[in-house]
Amino acid sequence: MPGMFARLAIAGALALSSAAFAQDYDVVLNNGRVIDPETGLDAIRHVGLRGDTIAVISETPLEGTRTIDVSGRIVAPGFVDLHGHGQDIPAGRMQAMDGVTTTLELESGVLPVADFYDSAAEEGRPINYGAAASWAHARIAAVMDVEPDADTYWFFRYIGDPRWQTELADNERLSTILRHINTGIEEGGLGIGILLGYAPGIGRSEYHAVNALAAARDVPTFTHARFLSAIEPQSSFEGFQEMVAVAAGTGAHMHISHLNSISLSDIDRIADMITTAQENGVNITVEAYPYGAGATGIGAAMFRGENWRERMGGIDYSDFTVQGEPLDEERFLDLQENAPGTGIVVHFLNPDERPEHQAYLDRSILFPGGAIASDGGPWAVGSERLSGDVWPLPENAHSHPRSAGTYGRFLRVYARERGVIDWPEAIAKASFYPARILSDAVPQMRRKGRLQPGMDADIVVINPDTVSDRATFEQPAQASTGFDYVIVNGTVLVDNGTLDTSVLPGRAIRGTAASGAQ
Repeated sequence: MPGMFARLAIAGALALSSAAFAQDYDVVLNNGRVIDPETGLDAIRHVGLRGDTIAVISETPLEGTRTIDVSGRIVAPGFVDLHGHGQDIPAGRMQAMDGVTTTLELESGVLPVADFYDSAAEEGRPINYGAAASWAHARIAAVMDVEPDADTYWFFRYIGDPRWQTELADNERLSTILRHINTGIEEGGLGIGILLGYAPGIGRSEYHAVNALAAARDVPTFTHARFLSAIEPQSSFEGFQEMVAVAAGTGAHMHISHLNSISLSDIDRIADMITTAQENGVNITVEAYPYGAGATGIGAAMFRGENWRERMGGIDYSDFTVQGEPLDEERFLDLQENAPGTGIVVHFLNPDERPEHQAYLDRSILFPGGAIASDGGPWAVGSERLSGDVWPLPENAHSHPRSAGTYGRFLRVYARERGVIDWPEAIAKASFYPARILSDAVPQMRRKGRLQPGMDADIVVINPDTVSDRATFEQPAQASTGFDYVIVNGTVLVDNGTLDTSVLPGRAIRGTAASGAQ
């Protein structure tokens, strides 16, 4: 009898222990196809989260405070967008529905960097956020004698002013520009954003000096190439050649923004040049987005000058749209003169109807080790930008469809429909590769883009049979589908396809100078 009581006591203790162990996981994802690009794991596994961290990846099912059966789904690291201009709550929510758990403003950057982080922290963000220090902001401030504003789109106020775009910097002005940028790095900037294509007349030595500063501070630069043209001189090829030369000459990590949109029809020669430079030890990385159209302000320097339409491959005024409406020459010139900050979408490739254009886009999207990055922006209704606690977005809200559907489109077209890339490599391009691009300079990114115990609990659960973009150029404010669960820092943000507007779990991603990490 005593032995029986002892056995019962032990069994009871084990049962209590098992129950306590089960409750030790806050969220459990059972029976999913777990893909971790860094280790190569691709198998049915069970994932347990504790707080904001991945606690375990098990070969046997787990139990937790909340246990979710994700059979038939892919469980992957949350997507990392290196090119997100929409740094506000509505844009972040739309990106979360597209699988994004971290969005970073790197190509443009901001100044003052501290103001950017303070404002975002005060308001809250649905997904992780961060920014580089902005060369364009610094240059405008130095040339125009104004104080920069941390709004990403502040520079659009000056997009049509040739003074900051063409005036050469003497030593004093260059020192002022570099001082602004260096302060931004000290305040947590993730590198230096360089909108060189918006000021193509600035001196080569200035661009070299900015990259030399980046090399000295061990941070990357994120460059929009100087030229956009299929015709030499001042061709896209020449712009990429400059970036390769400056990276080699300074030792800076050169990240090339939107390879697809700047290379035009010369992508094969440009991609070959970049590959050869990489093979020779030049530290260059790239990104691309799966659309044949870009977006910017109509007053941008690339849309001015002699023969600019011919230089862009014979583009027509009707290839430019404002809020979905094609422009004619009269309307284009009027907006360029009187409202140069007007947002436009420009269709530079037509991959749906021209196979050679699809081939150009494929070369950029499938570049080995290249990241998928949206270049998405904020949302507006008419001329009013949306901000604050907005969801769902109004049906008439407008932006480029990449602001809503970049990752759904990439997975649908390249992994499921065309099958030109397998799921593990597709997941790597959206998560691990962009995190790896930043890992040397940004310690926080070493815990993202990876699905392993001890990594950040930023996770996306994907239905491979249904994942898709829905945003179109005519109706862009349509969220992607097939991202069943999106978890940010351990908090379920997208729950069975529905966004939870009661939580804002995003956290700041800061550079080494501000984070204190090495």
